[in-house]
Amino acid sequence: MATMRKPALDRPSSPGAFVISLDFELMWGMRHVTSLQKYGQNILGARKALPRILTMLDAHQVRCTIATVGFLFFADRESLVRGSPTLKPSYVRPGLSPYLENFSDIGANEEEDPFHYAASLIAAVLRHPAHEIGCHTFSHFYCLEEGQTAEQFEADLQAAIKAASASGIHLRSFVFPMNQFNPNYAAMCRQYGVAICRGNEMNWLHTPKSAFKESFIRRGLRAADSWLNLTGHNCHPYPVDQARGAMNIPSSRFLRPWNKHLRAFENLRLARITKAMRHAARTGTVYHLWWHPHNFGANLEENMIFLGRILAFFDQLREEYGMASMTMGDIADRSKRNGR
Repeated sequence: MATMRKPALDRPSSPGAFVISLDFELMWGMRHVTSLQKYGQNILGARKALPRILTMLDAHQVRCTIATVGFLFFADRESLVRGSPTLKPSYVRPGLSPYLENFSDIGANEEEDPFHYAASLIAAVLRHPAHEIGCHTFSHFYCLEEGQTAEQFEADLQAAIKAASASGIHLRSFVFPMNQFNPNYAAMCRQYGVAICRGNEMNWLHTPKSAFKESFIRRGLRAADSWLNLTGHNCHPYPVDQARGAMNIPSSRFLRPWNKHLRAFENLRLARITKAMRHAARTGTVYHLWWHPHNFGANLEENMIFLGRILAFFDQLREEYGMASMTMGDIADRSKRNGR
């Protein structure tokens, strides 16, 4: 008697895409919200986490974009001062600008201060050629904060491009610090060869705002959305190539770090991600996951196990639906090729 074969899964006409972007900033991205004394161990942990993340991604043949703050390309204070733009951000809110007396508040070099320099770590990243290094501005520039100007942003962007170029890196992908998406600045990025940027999730919980105009309600609901489906799958069509500005590939989900107080709900957190990934695979859309290496800086083993479960699920979707792993730059290249 002939055995019944399981019918082949219907594949979309265009493959779904799994995109990962990492916001690599060390202490430059945390200095406005916490202190080195409180968060320093997470930053040191990030230096261990990033190589392990990349090694695990390589094992699953998954590519990612590492959006890097320009300050991190420098190995010492002297070269950082030389590489900084003359025109600096004039934020109204004190304490946002990192340019304090020529960086007198940080150490002299990477060996002395691993919290603010990362030249050796970037060199290690370059030994993982499947991934791309993108731009996270030069100074972790806050693009929606009061006082800063378009001219200051342009000077910051130019400095970031120059710093990356000195390491042989051409910046094609851009991530706005604090997710402060500014469409005018996205347009400016295109003028400097940046093809694509990461926008915000397309719902009211993630509408771009100044960090200091955020409400506790929105923050709380965003956190709850990591376990409960409050905003849908947040999968997006491939972007359209528009010559007047960088393409936008919005985020789908922030990968929150492991929390011992919420460990009983880990399967819910995983299901929130994997159900959306499957939706993207079935519909030929893009699922864009992001986080910071310092989010893995504490509880590294637990966070790596969780990431491994996500990547194993992607392996399954690649086999079943032909889902593809792409960097942000890969997405831009595809849209240009297809005239989308």
